[in-house]
Parts: sequence; C-alpha cells; structure tokens
Amino acid sequence: MTTISIDDVKAKVGTNIGASDWFLIDQDRINQFADVTIDHQFIHIDPVKAKETPFGTTIAHGFLSLSMLSHLCEGVVPRVDGAKAYLNYGFNKVRFISPVKVDSSIRANVTLANLEEKPGNRYLITYQISVEIEGEEKPALLAEWLTMVLL
Repeated sequence: MTTISIDDVKAKVGTNIGASDWFLIDQDRINQFADVTIDHQFIHIDPVKAKETPFGTTIAHGFLSLSMLSHLCEGVVPRVDGAKAYLNYGFNKVRFISPVKVDSSIRANVTLANLEEKPGNRYLITYQISVEIEGEEKPALLAEWLTMVLL
C-alpha cells in the first residue's frame, strides 16, 4: 500500500486509482455471512432449492458483496501521509446490479471522485466503486463510498 500527501490525493480526483485482486466468494463464506447476519434465505444457503431459481445456484447476499469493500479496497486506496484515523463515513449511493453466484470471484475497481476539506484538518473523500464479477459483463454493485480522513 502506498502513502501519498493530501496534495497528491487532490491531484488524483477524477481518476481511476486501480482495481483490487480477484477474491473468491465460495459457499463457506456465504454460509458464514448468513450465520453472522441471521439471514438464512434459501437462495443463499440451499444449493438444491437454489438450483430451481433463475440463477441455477446459490448467490451471495448483496450485503456480503458490499461488506467486502474494506478488504477489496485495502490494497488499492492509498494511505494519506500524516493520517491519524480513517472513518467510514457512509455511502451516498449503493446499487446492487447483478447477483454474485457461488464460486465467483469479485474485485473492486476504484475511482477517486471527490475530496472535500472540512474544518479541523479533516478531509472527506468520495470513492466511486464498481464491484466486478470475473467473466461477467455487469458489475455486482456500484457504490459511492465516503471516508473521512483525520490529519
């Protein structure tokens, strides 16, 4: 992971900063997520019943794909020199576009969309993220993710 100055972050606004490595979403991970969130809908955990759906197999929870953003973006988003903390500030927008079928791999493609200076030596960074599914035309999700950097 690289570390860059806040001025370098400003210079990257509007540019694609990269894509993560591919990450496998297997049935074990889906089952674990179902257990943690207490969301045991058959489409996620029952391969026999899920085979009868239009997907033909189990699919990951949309929130599982969304929750992977922290991991997926870790190696893509540069650290800001002098940062004391990073806070997940939320999302302006999240859209689930395509289901992630079991044993598919996903990755995050990240654009640094905006940087807004705030009082108290804080910076609100907006990232536009497309979570891509390997071999699929449409992404799993599109998100506008906000991170507050405290310098």
